[in-house]
Amino acid sequence: MLSAGAAKGLVLALQEPFAGRAAVEFRCTFGAVGAIREKLLAGEPCDLVILTQAIIDALAAEGRVDATTRAPLGRVCTGIAVPASAPVPRIGSPGELRAALCSARGIYLPDPERATAGIHFVHVLRELGIFEEVRARLRPFPNGATAMRAMADAADPDLIGCTQVTEINYTPGVVLCGVLPAEFELATTYALAVTRMAPAAAIAGEFAALLTGPASVALRREGGFVVD
Repeated sequence: MLSAGAAKGLVLALQEPFAGRAAVEFRCTFGAVGAIREKLLAGEPCDLVILTQAIIDALAAEGRVDATTRAPLGRVCTGIAVPASAPVPRIGSPGELRAALCSARGIYLPDPERATAGIHFVHVLRELGIFEEVRARLRPFPNGATAMRAMADAADPDLIGCTQVTEINYTPGVVLCGVLPAEFELATTYALAVTRMAPAAAIAGEFAALLTGPASVALRREGGFVVD
């Protein structure tokens, strides 16, 4: 399985009980959307893939995934987080967000070139007019989950981070301050599909149905997915 980091917590929560029932072994790789897409295109073995809806649709058009197996997980907003022991700053307006970022000694983010949230966050910093001011304090990681884990483990004071809400909610030691102000809102729909090369297509389809079906709705919402 290849998956965007935004779905890592959901997959990990469901894979063990499913593996026990289905008598299968999971081999999962999680990462930035761009990196996961590159792995799939390079031919890395994969039965099931989770990426943004737009990329899944493009892969279906290219014949790389079975279009009939496409299904959405839900929308995920981009949020701001701090270590659980830190005061929660106000970030509801551009001015409040600017002040919180400028006062931070370290700013954690996912890959600014290949991760959906990382690319967008750099755009937000430029829109706020503070990119050059905070550039030396940026601490990028391959994906948002890794960035949040590193921030939780760091001993430095005055840290802040930005990534998908799901990656914040599923990381112990960090707390969600809120989503980005309306002017900078980014909500990304994630979806999955069984790949055309899947040797275990039937089992992959069963797990896909669990991830996107009614049995997981409460878990998805708890983790930060917006499920209609």
